[in-house]
Amino acid sequence: MPAPPARERILSKACELFYAHGIRGVGLDRVIAESGVAKATLYSHFPTKVDLIVAYLQAADGYWQGQLRAAAEAAGPEPRHQLVGIFDAIGVACVQGGFRGCPFLNSAAESTPGGPVYAATVAHKRAVRAWIRDLADRAGAADPDGLARTLSLLLDGAMSAAAMEPGPDIAAEISAAARGVVDAALSPRRAG
Repeated sequence: MPAPPARERILSKACELFYAHGIRGVGLDRVIAESGVAKATLYSHFPTKVDLIVAYLQAADGYWQGQLRAAAEAAGPEPRHQLVGIFDAIGVACVQGGFRGCPFLNSAAESTPGGPVYAATVAHKRAVRAWIRDLADRAGAADPDGLARTLSLLLDGAMSAAAMEPGPDIAAEISAAARGVVDAALSPRRAG
């Protein structure tokens, strides 16, 4: 089987290294060496390190949105169940070796607000929250924006907690917390 094209090799290795060691902890010389390309080849595909980091975040966005959507769909056709099912993606990820939490939170912490890297992290978070908001609306939430914000915050916290204490126990706790939030937001209001 032929080797993948140079751009694909560079991006694949950069994704692996940036996720494992941080965007500041990995220099372009290491990406060049480990992807087996010439310096000129890297720069022809990614003129700056920022370009490579943004490409990494775009790849991570596609991956994570896919994982979240697949977990939601696996929970069944009901939006209420899908809102809880989203969190199963974290449960699956955190028991795999090398889980380091949310690549977007990690990258945001290492980047300058207002810059292109930070903007890519914000764009991902907004896209996920918009999708969760749509699910919340379809589930009949009285305040779909509020539920989406709360679940997004829980998702970010869950990624951090799972990075620090990975395993099946944290995954079960995350799902239980999500279920409690969703149940509270979607339960009928009682007249007082």
